[in-house]
Amino acid sequence: MGQSEADLVQLLHTGPFHLALRTALAVRGLPLQRVQHHLAHRGVRVGVTSLSYWQQGARRPQRPESMKAVRALEEVLQLPDNSLIRLLEDAAARADVERPATRPYRSLVEASGAVERLLAELECPADGGLHTVGHQERVRIGAGRELLGRDSQQVVRAHRDGVDRYLAIHRGDPGCEVSRVAVRATENCRTGRVRRHAETGVVVAELLFDTRLRAGDTYLFSYGFEDGTGGPSREYVRGFSFAGGQYVLQVRFDDAALPVRCRRFAQVSTGAPRGGRAELTLSGRHRAVHVVEQGVRPGILGIDWDWA
Repeated sequence: MGQSEADLVQLLHTGPFHLALRTALAVRGLPLQRVQHHLAHRGVRVGVTSLSYWQQGARRPQRPESMKAVRALEEVLQLPDNSLIRLLEDAAARADVERPATRPYRSLVEASGAVERLLAELECPADGGLHTVGHQERVRIGAGRELLGRDSQQVVRAHRDGVDRYLAIHRGDPGCEVSRVAVRATENCRTGRVRRHAETGVVVAELLFDTRLRAGDTYLFSYGFEDGTGGPSREYVRGFSFAGGQYVLQVRFDDAALPVRCRRFAQVSTGAPRGGRAELTLSGRHRAVHVVEQGVRPGILGIDWDWA
């Protein structure tokens, strides 16, 4: 059954933003390319990929130019003034109240915007031409409760010819000094260009492969980031824009700073409620917790913890 005007009116009242936008597009019968065309006529430039991410809930508009686009969308889709804007503002306010001590919704969205700009600087397409087959990530938390660093080993498969690099993204905790974050290319790759965004603690590193892949080829490589510059760490989050293979995340704590509680969580998108909660028990000589996700879906997966 198709969605109706009544469904749209309800979602504009209750949200969330991405469902309201998706329903408005369906009810008005407008494909994204046509919406982009209408926006361009109003002097607003926004990519079809961004519009798609917004309606999927993979990303939320937050930057001034993005908010201008949302206001224009209200006009194009014949929606009441501020109806979509209000949903974004309400979601931001709820997220800031829910987890004020870690990373509020607004800071996550700002980091997402910084990542987009840095990826654009490095001329990276949306998925880089690669699908992840497997990813093992080991995060180290130090005696001062800080994020010391992380190590990754990935297996990827190319879905087009000529792929020869991967862009790795690191986001430090509040207080991170990006100029001091070091990138390590440890296996089957070497470090290329590195871009840093001080305000959000984001570092994007280009990892150059030792060969140029053809469509269908797989490739294994390892790399890491050394940080240790931020304040107390309370969570580690990994976002997935595309479905993928297995993901393993391990967080290891120093004996001098052990958390009192650790939990796995998942989110459909930034700012959405955290679900999939599961208590994790510190184990082993290295005082670590881990999660294993067999088939990654678009969204967010992470581990958070309490110090007291």
